[in-house]
Amino acid sequence: MTIVTAKWSLQDYHQIIETGILDERKVELVNGEIIEMSPEGAPHSSYCGEIAEYLRRLLGNRAKVREAHPITLPDNSEPEPDIAVVRTRSTLYRDRQPYPEDIFWLVEVANSTLAKDLGMKKDLYANAGITEYWVLNLQASALVVFRDLTISQRGGSANASYQSETIYTSGLISPLAFPDLKIDIQQLLA
Repeated sequence: MTIVTAKWSLQDYHQIIETGILDERKVELVNGEIIEMSPEGAPHSSYCGEIAEYLRRLLGNRAKVREAHPITLPDNSEPEPDIAVVRTRSTLYRDRQPYPEDIFWLVEVANSTLAKDLGMKKDLYANAGITEYWVLNLQASALVVFRDLTISQRGGSANASYQSETIYTSGLISPLAFPDLKIDIQQLLA
């Protein structure tokens, strides 16, 4: 006997949300599957809030910093990254979530979700064409930065991956979209 899981489209997922069935559940859509998200502990909440505030101060009106809100990706995915730095188009996001072309970079804060964020989420974001992805590893007090997105063809389908993975514990970093911006790694980890 083969077990087949039902895949959900973005339209199906949005209809389910509108019915209120998922109101009491913290979920996200990943590759057509509705995935339960891990409960958010106090350290995770604190880091997310502090990092978002820090990035808002640095970026000003150059970008919008969204916390734990959905983004719409290809392949029937609508994950909720901890932080998404997106183009400033506030009225546009009233009608839809940000698409990959709206996203400058994404940040996940990881403690219990580290394996998921360094594996499945990294692959999801690469395949969506997100050019820069950061994981704040709370276990190691380090920032893992993925860049240099490349797309390869295999068996008629495209597969993307990050060619650069750099681990920072101190110093300054400039996001690809804002090379003049200097972000203090210690401020992120504090």
